[in-house]
Amino acid sequence: MDQRLSLVTLGVRDLERARRFYEALGWTSGAAPADDVVFFQAGCMIVALWGREQLAEDSVVEDTGGWGGITLAYNARSPAEVDSVLAEAESAGATIPRGGAETFWGGYSGVFVDPDGHP
Repeated sequence: MDQRLSLVTLGVRDLERARRFYEALGWTSGAAPADDVVFFQAGCMIVALWGREQLAEDSVVEDTGGWGGITLAYNARSPAEVDSVLAEAESAGATIPRGGAETFWGGYSGVFVDPDGHP
């Protein structure tokens, strides 16, 4: 199998709330408001938002409602950009469990969690 990850789909409880959150971060989608899935072009891949129940059914798994064991990373160009992205996410409705700080591996990072609990 070639290493070609092209689509990440996030299961969300409220599609319109999730759409508004990512659009508040400056992301644009081509989906009409009545669509039951929202797609955002994110560089070389696509990030999709879809209802948790529909995603679980399509994936033939049970929707337990807990954390799915995955995180998404955004590589910022500087510590100042990390802080700016965290502030932008918080003003859009994210929670910030860890603000920007130097890491043990020599980088600088922070964590925000979207309204559906995706870190």
